[in-house]
Amino acid sequence: MTTSTTPHQRSDTAKAAASGLTIFASVMLFVSGGMDICRGLMGVLEDEVFLVTRGYVFEFDLTTWGWIHLAFGVIAVGVGVGLFVAATWARIMGVIIAAVLMIANFLSLPYYPLWSLILIAIDGFVIWALCVVDPEALYEPS
Repeated sequence: MTTSTTPHQRSDTAKAAASGLTIFASVMLFVSGGMDICRGLMGVLEDEVFLVTRGYVFEFDLTTWGWIHLAFGVIAVGVGVGLFVAATWARIMGVIIAAVLMIANFLSLPYYPLWSLILIAIDGFVIWALCVVDPEALYEPS
């Protein structure tokens, strides 16, 4: 015995999945941004928290890395809030800021390896969640 679904039921299911993934991406971007803010503050206020490496190609002063991560973290939190309220600009900006955060965390990998790897993974999940959502399912009227 089979059951048939109406287009309206499929639309509700697609909308629920789309909004669930967008909320997931929003929360993960908010967490990633918050962790980058913490990392930035550690770099700005207390340089001795990080590993010191010699001869690293992308070697900046650790305070500079702190300011970079602090700025990106604040932007990521703002975009995460935009995603949570379903702002249309936030989907594209979410993918962009998550990619930029992945690059920044990769480049600062020698200074704080475990933290960098965790943030790279979180940002990868954010990009995935934002890219698999069908925007028409998210923004179509019920």
